[in-house]
Amino acid sequence: MIENVGSWRGLETLSPVRADVRVVPVPIRNRGIQLTILGLVAFVTSFGAHVVAVNLPIYAKQVGVGAFVIGLLIAVYDFAELGAKPVFGFVADRRGMKTTMLAGIGLFSVASLSFLVLPPSLLLLVRFLQGLGAAALSITSAALVADYFPEGRGRAFGIYNAIKGAGYVVSPVVGGAIVWSSSFAMIFVACFAVGALAFVLCLGLPKASRDLKLDDDDDAFSLSVVLDSVRDRVLFPWYAILVINMFLVGILFGFLPVYVHSLGYDQLRNGLIVASATTSYLLVQPLAGRLADRLDASKVILAGLVLSSLGVALVPFTTGLALVTVCVIGGVGVGTVWTNSDAMVSHLARRGHIASALGVAGSFKELGDMLGPLLIGGVTQALGLKVGFVACGALGLSSTLFVALSASGSDRGRSHGSSAPEDPH
Repeated sequence: MIENVGSWRGLETLSPVRADVRVVPVPIRNRGIQLTILGLVAFVTSFGAHVVAVNLPIYAKQVGVGAFVIGLLIAVYDFAELGAKPVFGFVADRRGMKTTMLAGIGLFSVASLSFLVLPPSLLLLVRFLQGLGAAALSITSAALVADYFPEGRGRAFGIYNAIKGAGYVVSPVVGGAIVWSSSFAMIFVACFAVGALAFVLCLGLPKASRDLKLDDDDDAFSLSVVLDSVRDRVLFPWYAILVINMFLVGILFGFLPVYVHSLGYDQLRNGLIVASATTSYLLVQPLAGRLADRLDASKVILAGLVLSSLGVALVPFTTGLALVTVCVIGGVGVGTVWTNSDAMVSHLARRGHIASALGVAGSFKELGDMLGPLLIGGVTQALGLKVGFVACGALGLSSTLFVALSASGSDRGRSHGSSAPEDPH
């Protein structure tokens, strides 16, 4: 689209080159296209995290490192996100969501491409920088979903998270095919390509409504604003729910293969059983979001927590088709809580602090994702796999109390349908 900035006074003023004419991106007004693009942005981080992680044994063999380094390379991506999400959430609320998102995509893409020129031994640095970029783009894309869709937010987050979740599903296949046909390094070219595509598509997105009202006083970084989001008594029960849900996600997707392997199943059957959980988790999210929009979102999340907790607790008592059924139940549960908790946090956040609240929520997610495998691993080591699953499922059921606390309302008068007044900070 060509925008004429200056005044036009007749054909005689035209010249082959005009200094007052600039090319600007065609704005994207279609809500469905906006949501799809934001989902693709989220896809960048899920794809980037897992396409590398599943192929790290190949890297380890090439450079001569062991299982500890593989674990470190997986953890450093999550560690970067854990610390950076609240910071980038604050920056997005103060400097603009779209600007911060583009910066995050750019950092992720450049970091990915840097592996081609850096020594392979510096993969840890590359993964850390990828994680920093992923923190910025994931928080801001979620915040823009909340901004673009004040109505029907649950359904919007369901579609957004389903597109994001597709990255977890396709990355092992795509990554394996790339390594098989080329080399481990070419995985990072794929990461760059996905990031570059997302960057170009995002140029046409409108700014968030909050971005249009920023003033000079919003530029200064204030740690107290981030801490306010952490200490928020209205949001804190929901942060706890996010930790519990991601705790269950880490167990279901991380230790389910361990249990299936203990049954003596081959890798094909193992993969199909795990896929039943991941696929149900992916497909339920749009439906769960729509359901939460029509019903009480707290009750929908409560139902999801019960399903995921029961699914985890029942895993070690099942085999064959019964095991697949339990995996589907668990996947439906964690998917229901995942997508609706994002929508709930964005509803209850103070006006002008949505990205900050989602950033803090993202860090709590990462915390739960790390705690789940650690706890079940320790319990399993001490008491056995069956006790580990049952104990963790029971802990998930106990978290339903937090849903009841959240549904009881707030002393600040926030409702599920609107954000609170802006904090005076």
